[in-house]
Amino acid sequence: MIRHVIAAAALLAPVSAVAQSQQDALDARYDRALAAGYKALFLCSAIANAERAGATRTPESVMAWELAGIQAPLDTIVPELPFEIVRDRGDGQVRHVRVDWADDMPPRIADHDSLRGCHLLPIGGGLPPIDALRATEAGPSAPVVAPRDAALAAVMEAGFSPLYGDGTRTTAVLVRRDGETLGEVYAEGFGPDVPQRTWSVAKSIAATLVGAAVHRGEADTAQRAGLGHSPSDGRSRITIDHLLRMASGRYSDTAGNRTDPLYFGGATVDERAGAWPLVHPPGTVYRYANNDTLMAIEAIADTFERHPPDAFFARVGMVDTVAERDWQGNYILSSQVWSTARDLSLLGQLYLDDGVLPGGERVLPEGWSDYVARPSGPQPEGPFGYGAGFWLFNASEGVPADTYAAMGNRGQFVVVVPSREVVIVRRGEDPPGSGFDIAAFTRDVLAALDN
Repeated sequence: MIRHVIAAAALLAPVSAVAQSQQDALDARYDRALAAGYKALFLCSAIANAERAGATRTPESVMAWELAGIQAPLDTIVPELPFEIVRDRGDGQVRHVRVDWADDMPPRIADHDSLRGCHLLPIGGGLPPIDALRATEAGPSAPVVAPRDAALAAVMEAGFSPLYGDGTRTTAVLVRRDGETLGEVYAEGFGPDVPQRTWSVAKSIAATLVGAAVHRGEADTAQRAGLGHSPSDGRSRITIDHLLRMASGRYSDTAGNRTDPLYFGGATVDERAGAWPLVHPPGTVYRYANNDTLMAIEAIADTFERHPPDAFFARVGMVDTVAERDWQGNYILSSQVWSTARDLSLLGQLYLDDGVLPGGERVLPEGWSDYVARPSGPQPEGPFGYGAGFWLFNASEGVPADTYAAMGNRGQFVVVVPSREVVIVRRGEDPPGSGFDIAAFTRDVLAALDN
């Protein structure tokens, strides 16, 4: 009997090794596909959205900033993949970007529409029929505002140094007070007309679009979000409020819910975000998840035909902001928005003004600013609290307790300080393992304004 067991184990060992080898090869191939999608999408979005806004980005600039310091193992694969930027023969706009990744598979393709930005086609997908690009003209840009106050200028310049985090890479800093831009500083190659991906700052933009729908009477945060297959499905009890507060109770497979298949694999929101099972009663446990924001937007998606995000951005003055979609037309408002520092400062100003535009028009419900900054749901561990699509500085030493912020990967921040009528924007391309100390930077900016 012992000899039979030993013999069986000996036979199984090679099989197990072969299976593991096959899985390793499959994982490596999938990583190459994701890396190619990452490269195609960022080259397309960074270059095309900059040109839409009247600025210029080169592939070399995108490789040095957006495509450097990204997560492993994509960081080692991306530089080696050949790419082609295909432009329209008439007006020269980017039509699509192709990135080769396997000899026996089509290239990964990011397709471009000049009004809707870029979207990534599925792995193995081909180009759709050619449609005429809709040209847009960028208006003249106002000159960069140099900080006049010496103390503020010193803090803003320090934002580009290692003082607030070793290895961080700041691309833009902007400070507003009382509705006026006090100063803006940009890294070389960037400027007021250069959009960057907002990453999870898009979640705060998503909460803002939900607020606009509530103001129009087309949504209610207490209403059920449409999840679940029947009334007996526990997910049917999830509300829009639960989703905005990252408290749906649904399972997610990674901390932060990376959603690489959606962001870089060409999958769609419908395929990836809606079907996760329930593991906690809704409203009882905080779990940061891209899928919750995506489903909050899906709950108001039927309003977008009449009130598309770009129309809302235009009303607010965020003319260089583009909310991109998957290839089926679903908005990826958990991450895939491109915007400038100036546009994001206007988002912060809208919250300082409680949803009222400079001309007096209300576009968000009265009290919406208080709603997003209220920690009424379960809270995360760590130094920041969470409201409804915004992070809270309610335990940050030296920072007013009413401070809240939109935050995103790689160091994107829009800080709102209602008691000081201040908005602080910091953009970056920080690599993994480095973190910009936004609480310390906020404290120092506010101290400089007191001088």
